[in-house]
Amino acid sequence: MTGPALRYSAALPACATLFLALASVAAQAAAADCVLEPQGEGRVAAVVDTRSFRLDDGREVRLAGIERGGTDTASGRAALSAIITGRDVTLHGEDDTPDRYGRQSAFVFVTGSEQSVQGELLRRGEALVSSAISDKNCAAALAAAEATARDAKLGIWADTTAIKNAESPGDILAAIGHFTVVEGRVLSVRQAGAITYLNFGRNWTRDFAATISRRITPAFESAGLGPKSLENRRIRVRGVVSSRGGPRIEVFRVGQIEVLGGK
Repeated sequence: MTGPALRYSAALPACATLFLALASVAAQAAAADCVLEPQGEGRVAAVVDTRSFRLDDGREVRLAGIERGGTDTASGRAALSAIITGRDVTLHGEDDTPDRYGRQSAFVFVTGSEQSVQGELLRRGEALVSSAISDKNCAAALAAAEATARDAKLGIWADTTAIKNAESPGDILAAIGHFTVVEGRVLSVRQAGAITYLNFGRNWTRDFAATISRRITPAFESAGLGPKSLENRRIRVRGVVSSRGGPRIEVFRVGQIEVLGGK
């Protein structure tokens, strides 16, 4: 397997426990092994949006591993344009099959740089880490880059509402349809049919909850994050907000949940 390694060095937020901080150091060391297969190269002709661009041969590329940050799309697009417009880039990833819109998803490197475009956007606070990253080392590298901007309050993190408070369901509802980060304490964990609810409030029809399907519960248990173990813990959840009475984030992957501290 060839291709540039994704290397980042950053600390997790101060609110993390010592255990998580040590785990982060180990994860970042392992990130040196995050090597992705080459998927081609080209010159960037135009930026399409905050996460996509077009090469001069007509191919459209979607930046893998990140989501749009905040609501200021102009800022995110300008940041991406400043980094790659008119530059030669190489594409790397696990699968170069285009999505239904014909876009190739890839990690992108400006020629001659070992820093991915995704990592640079995260370090500037212009993007959020997606949960859809299968390689654990790559996921850890991107998380560390995001944490650097979050700790320094750069870009979207300069806004005090960048992380939604789980105790303010109205603010979370305003983000319906958008990838959002929510933080709070899990007050109860309840099973209803094939769905487990992590409830952040007492009113189940109004307050915020994260939901986990029974079919993916074993993955959480294997990662030491069994849903019941999250009761009374402060956690950070990321995902697309929907509404089923109260605001909801459906959890599909372990990477969507981060435990922030003790009980």
